[in-house]
Amino acid sequence: MSDMKQLDQNKREEPLTLFSRSAVTGFVGGVFWGLIATILAYFNFTEVAPKSYVLRSWTTATWTDGWLGTVITIMILGGLSVLVAFIYYLFMRKINSMWMGAVYGVILWGILFLILDPIFTNIKPIQKFNQETIVTTICLYVLYGTFIGYSLSYDYHDKVMKEKNEHNKQA
Repeated sequence: MSDMKQLDQNKREEPLTLFSRSAVTGFVGGVFWGLIATILAYFNFTEVAPKSYVLRSWTTATWTDGWLGTVITIMILGGLSVLVAFIYYLFMRKINSMWMGAVYGVILWGILFLILDPIFTNIKPIQKFNQETIVTTICLYVLYGTFIGYSLSYDYHDKVMKEKNEHNKQA
């Protein structure tokens, strides 16, 4: 009986699963980079603000122009980013490279600005944006993809190394 209690006391419980940490990483990434995108739009580094895609495509209410629209947009971006992080987690978490995250960001930019462009009728086509907007948004998505990708890959490989070390200690 005391041996069983001793084993239970020596077990360390991990606070969050890898999948849960991916969700947290996605949400934090979406909120942080959504806030950065909002700041970039405020200072006119880009012609289009995140709320143009997230809120103004679906509603023309006047409250979307104020601070409430900005806060709701950033929270929605956090939620959407959880989905983006899960996709990376499912398909690319084993690739331990910063560059895969950057490529993932470029892919996300292409999906939003090239493929999904016709859905957002209130936003002009990509061909009519100035160079500063295109360069700024590509850079933003590369940084966002790198944040998501490298965070999840590092977390996955860290967990694998810890499991390998625990297995070697037991052997």
